[in-house]
Amino acid sequence: MEKTYRIEVDCANCAAKMETAAKQTDGVADAAVSFMTQKMKVTFTEGSDPTEVMPAVKKACKKVERDCEIFF
Repeated sequence: MEKTYRIEVDCANCAAKMETAAKQTDGVADAAVSFMTQKMKVTFTEGSDPTEVMPAVKKACKKVERDCEIFF
């Protein structure tokens, strides 16, 4: 399953770090963060529940960019 989320991030470098953090989160098969469009596309692993995985993704992203925001 793939979902797109609106985000707020301040720079392209931070977006790249958020993408890496999201990809390393359990339940995420792939992730792409676009600074230009302020969107995050997340592909979840088979059987993962996005409502359970996204709080962990947000927590991981806040570790690299504490003032970022992911709206889900």
